[in-house]
Amino acid sequence: MAYTFQLTVDSATPHALADWWAEALEWEVEPSDEEFIRKMIADGRATEEDTTTHRGVLVWKAGQGIRHPEGLERAPRILFQFIEEPKTVKNRLHLDVRTGGDDPQALVERLLAKGAKHLHEGNQGPFTWTTLTDPEGNELCVSH
Repeated sequence: MAYTFQLTVDSATPHALADWWAEALEWEVEPSDEEFIRKMIADGRATEEDTTTHRGVLVWKAGQGIRHPEGLERAPRILFQFIEEPKTVKNRLHLDVRTGGDDPQALVERLLAKGAKHLHEGNQGPFTWTTLTDPEGNELCVSH
């Protein structure tokens, strides 16, 4: 039996980083269920310290997920998980964002304007890509 997976990214600011990646990939941030969160607190299964407010909405402090607009059947979920430790070394895993028929340079420019940092250009045979970092320093490559 083949397994499914989600990709989890450690983050100092998971809700803000989830917003950034959702916009970068044109995905959707998973909505918060404020009623469920309040019920978990009322039932003693969570505390106020387990929550925070992001853009005026009560959310779990521990993390935020994003997903492809066509659902989990189309692509795995990405979870941005809160950690206190800062990123200190190069990622051993990164996302290659493929633009298909869209202009990859247009996406690179849009991401740079939203806080990405340019690292370098790469190529191998006929393939080219641009390596960037997201606002927290996680690497990503943009290509066709």
